[in-house]
Formats: sequence, C-alpha cells, structure tokens
Amino acid sequence: MPIRGKHRRMKTNVITRGMIAAGTGGMALALPLVGATGASAATPAQAPQAAKTAVVPNVQLVTYKVVAGDTLAKVAKKYPKSGGWKKLYAANRAVIGDNPSMIRPGLKLTVGTKTLKSTTVRTTANATAAVAKSKTTTVTQAAAKTYSNDLDGWIKESLDVMAKAGIPGSYDGIYRNVMRESSGNPNAINNWDSNAAAGIPSKGLLQVIDPTFQAYHVAGTSSNIYDPVANITAACNYAADKYGSIDNVNGAY
Repeated sequence: MPIRGKHRRMKTNVITRGMIAAGTGGMALALPLVGATGASAATPAQAPQAAKTAVVPNVQLVTYKVVAGDTLAKVAKKYPKSGGWKKLYAANRAVIGDNPSMIRPGLKLTVGTKTLKSTTVRTTANATAAVAKSKTTTVTQAAAKTYSNDLDGWIKESLDVMAKAGIPGSYDGIYRNVMRESSGNPNAINNWDSNAAAGIPSKGLLQVIDPTFQAYHVAGTSSNIYDPVANITAACNYAADKYGSIDNVNGAY
C-alpha cells in the first residue's frame, strides 16, 4: 500500500537559463477537503424529487505543433495563458525530455485548455422509473453508452465506473484536481520530486505513482497508468480510502 501523501509529486521550480532553441517534442503539467457528491453507491428508491439542472463544462486540450525556429519562449508568447516558458516546459516535460532547448519541429505541445459550450443536464434525485402497464412487457436493451475522447468524456466515463464500484466523487471534484495536477494532460509525468528520485514518478491526469495505481486499480479499467479513465478511477479510489472522497481533496494528497 502506498504511504499517505507520497503517491503524487511535490511542486518544485524548474531552473533553466536563457532562451530555448527550437528543435520536436508534448505536455506534462501537475488531491483537497469538502462534501462528496456525484458517483456514489446507489441508494434505495425514495419518493421522486424535483428535477434539477446542472451545467457540465466541456473542456478540451489546446495544442501547438512546433515549427522550425520555435523556442519555448516564442511559443509561450503566442499563448500567454500557458504561464510562460518555464510552466510550458513543466507541462510538456514528458515529451520534450530533460533538455528544454530540444523542441524539434513537428512536436505537439499542450499549451492550455479551452472550455467549449457547456451542456445543461436535467436530473431528478431518487426518481423511480416508469413501468408500462400492459399485458405484454417489452424489455429493450439500452444502446451502449459512448464517451467523447477528451477530458469531459474521460471524467464522465470514470464517474460511471465509480458508480458501479461504489466509489464516491463528483465531476467538479475530479475536474479541479485534474487541472491542478496535470492541466488535463493524460501523459503528464513528474521527473523531479522525491517520488521520481525514488524511481516511482507521479504519472497521468491525477499524478499517481505506480504502487498506488496498482493497489487501487479498479477492475474493468485499463492496466495502463496513463489511461485517462484508469488513472482517474484509481486515484479516486485512493482518495475515497484516505479522505472519504476526491471531493475532499484540495491540494497535495
């Protein structure tokens, strides 16, 4: 079992000097305590309650393809929200490597995220399904649910897996922790903190180390720590065990 507080990376400053010359390369960026809501074990049916609406953000990664003559400083200037070349390097270290000056043409860097039009979802708490009263009851198998291949889809799929496994957590709790830990980059890796020095760097959307991932891996998800859904569900399973829910995580966990 992992040691509390050792499954994720500690924040440290990346020290580099001067401008960075172009060359190909990707993005690696960087769990807190309040009430848990969202994916939790189902409770016995109660009287239907009033329908509520929830606005679900649709977040996608913003990427940039390096061209000849580019430096991290130049790219950071084109995308001010990236936070400067040092943060840009920290976010893409997994693909750039240890030398920030080596960004070869054709390398795809993650330079931020963008929120598209939000989706409004209408829900009814503790609602019971209506059953058609007829001599013949026809049961129709629901079509297989699909998810978009982006942060919004990964979180939604994880919540469905968590609900089946009885793991608590909400969209908001997962989203804000993902953005703090990795800025939404599923390939993020920390190669410079104490975990990295011990040979077990924090990886993926929620920056989980291999021992924690293996101990809290949720059956039915990928065994690849970088898989977005597997990484989220394992991290939420860990957070539920240590803090009651991912919703209770607001910082290093």
